[in-house]
Amino acid sequence: MPGFAAAVPVALALCAGLMTGPAAPAAASPAADCRAGPAGCYDLYTYGYTLGLHPFTEPDAVRRQLTGHFWLFPVSGGCAGRIRAGARCELLGGNPVEVEYIGDDFFQINTLPGHQLGRGMHIRFAFSRTLGFHTMTVRAWQDRPTECTGEVFCNGVNRAFAWVTWRVLAKTLYVTAYAA
Repeated sequence: MPGFAAAVPVALALCAGLMTGPAAPAAASPAADCRAGPAGCYDLYTYGYTLGLHPFTEPDAVRRQLTGHFWLFPVSGGCAGRIRAGARCELLGGNPVEVEYIGDDFFQINTLPGHQLGRGMHIRFAFSRTLGFHTMTVRAWQDRPTECTGEVFCNGVNRAFAWVTWRVLAKTLYVTAYAA
């Protein structure tokens, strides 16, 4: 069944949203404050991952565990073990970022000049729990498209890399959330 074997990765990619993105990404509004959230900005992707059943762990505990032990982050690079809002560091590969916000159940980073994907990409990691099951939602948006994110192939590769990378983070948190 060689046709079936070849179709499985394509079907999985379609289900994961890797081969299709937003039909037409919204162009950033010149007046939009993209640091505050994605409304009016250039939307890149939104992915949701299950972190498993943790009925006695609150979403803020999972966020605290990650921001307090940032080495769990799969591309933490030169960032400190504990990150704080306003901190600047380089993720794996020399990609500079700033920690924009840390809330009760989320944190958000922003890419700085020199980052491979350009400056002004905001990535929010939000944690929630429903009936004891935890979820991590990762959403990325930009002030305006860059040479990479404005181009179909590069943006597709970025989205695929992000999906895999944040999936690794979700699998890590699936295990470590028991200690949170």
